[in-house]
Amino acid sequence: MTDTGESAPVQLARNFNELLQELRVALSGVQILFAFLLAVAFTERYADGPSYIRTIHLVTVILVAISFGLLMAPAVWHRVLFRGGHRERILTIANRFTLCGIGFLAASMTGTVLLITEIAVGGITAIILATCAAVMFTTFWFVVPQLITRNET
Repeated sequence: MTDTGESAPVQLARNFNELLQELRVALSGVQILFAFLLAVAFTERYADGPSYIRTIHLVTVILVAISFGLLMAPAVWHRVLFRGGHRERILTIANRFTLCGIGFLAASMTGTVLLITEIAVGGITAIILATCAAVMFTTFWFVVPQLITRNET
């Protein structure tokens, strides 16, 4: 029995199901962001904008694609390796991929903030707002969980 009172296989199945549910939530946001970024490429302001705007856009699209690949991989592995007895190993690696995918999502969200604010207002304001977004994502998604676990010990 585990510390939750579940047998190890039951806890493993629950943990895997929880991870897949979390990925469903994250992937919805990633898909919406990806669609938005693809649509931006067809706007007049984008087409007439300077090349650095297109560079920011391209880098951000690549970051979203990497995030999608990392976040989608565990669900694919679950299906490809179904009933293969690899669930514990998949869960360990899937957790790492999920954290990396969330990191790339934070970077792509920051890139999106930079892109939109650069088009809307430009200059130092865009850089400040993108930096604030990066700090917010880093704090909320990575620092706060570390503080929570540190306070438990």
